[in-house]
Parts: sequence; C-alpha cells; structure tokens
Amino acid sequence: MHTIPEAALTAGASAELMIPGPAGRLEALLATPKGALTGVCVICHPHPLFGGTMTNKVVWALSNAALKCGLRTLRFNFRGVGRSEGLFDDTIGETADALAVADALRATAPTLPLVMAGFSFGGHVALKAASRTDTAALVTIAPPMGRYLKTTEPPAHPGVPWLAVHSADDDVVSYAETRAAFATYTPPPQFVHFDGAGHFFHGRLGELETAVRAFLTPLLAVP
Repeated sequence: MHTIPEAALTAGASAELMIPGPAGRLEALLATPKGALTGVCVICHPHPLFGGTMTNKVVWALSNAALKCGLRTLRFNFRGVGRSEGLFDDTIGETADALAVADALRATAPTLPLVMAGFSFGGHVALKAASRTDTAALVTIAPPMGRYLKTTEPPAHPGVPWLAVHSADDDVVSYAETRAAFATYTPPPQFVHFDGAGHFFHGRLGELETAVRAFLTPLLAVP
C-alpha cells in the first residue's frame, strides 16, 4: 500500500501532498505524465538555509525533463522548509527525507525504475540517497562536494548510470572542486559541461532539460 491518493496518480494529474517522513510530514508536489508511465523520479532542491525550495526553477526544469521522459515526478521540501516538519540536518536528515519520499513514490509503481535527481545541495543529497537504495539512474546538477558541507566524506558511487552537469563559471559551487571529486569515482559520472550558465542556469534551462532528456531516454522505455 502507498500513502499517495489514487486520484493523484491518473495520467496528467498533479497534486500537493504531505508525505510521512522520519522527522515529520514533508510537503511535496506530485506530477504524472499524460502518456505512458516509464518510471518515477524524486527531485531534491538546493540548500534549505539559503532559500532552496521545491519550487526552484532548476528543480522545476528537472521535473519537466523527467515528465517528458514519462516519469512520474515528486518534488518535495526538505525538513524545516515550507510546510515540511523538522529541522535542518546538513544532508544527514535530508538524505533520510529523500529515501522516505522515494519509498512512497516507488510504491505507486513498484515494477518501474526509480530515478534520483537533485540540484546543488539537493544533488549531493540525491547522490547519497541513490547509493543507499535501488535506483536505476542518478542526475546531479552542480552538487557541492566537500568543503560546503559538514559531512565531508564522499558518498559511495551509486552503481548506476549517473549524469553530472556543471557550468564552468559557477559562482556558488566550485566547478574545479566538483570535477576533481567526480574524478575519484570509478567509473566517473557522464559529465556535461556548460559555459556561461552560472549556478542557476539563467537563460539556459532549455539546454539543461535537453541534456537531462538525452541521458534518460536511452535508459527508459520512452515511447
């Protein structure tokens, strides 16, 4: 049994939800594609202490790309953000949040693949979560690795196809440090390099969506 209402799962439907999490209820936005369902996707947002929420435009772009690939998407607010209960926990509790949301979403289509995705802080959390659950693919956009977080131990490799996207002129997360961190993984993630997009991909969200769709489409039974 899953905790998501059946009415929210029909083709083309979207719904605001409150999902049980380890520190209390988590505010979420669910969307189901109009066409054939190819899988499900959890999307994690940027840093809670610096204005990150599930309505961030890069998070929205990830959701839009996933929907176009036939994935039911679930964006959610980490603990302490918006109407989500609990307190900020520097990726540790947030990873538990992501895993709880993933379990709830996976229960709506248990035979289909789960994709984890995230932007910035949420990309790091998605990587941690993907290494701890049965995931089919991972998408990380400009994830901080190391000095931006108290939990500096690199997350384990998720062991699945992994797309990493970063702009060389990122003014929030160091491109060089993240690339160096990616190089320590075997195999390293598939990397897409942007120039001139900054941290938030202003004016480049269409290109970002295209890169994500190009990665996901061959992995899914996209009509």
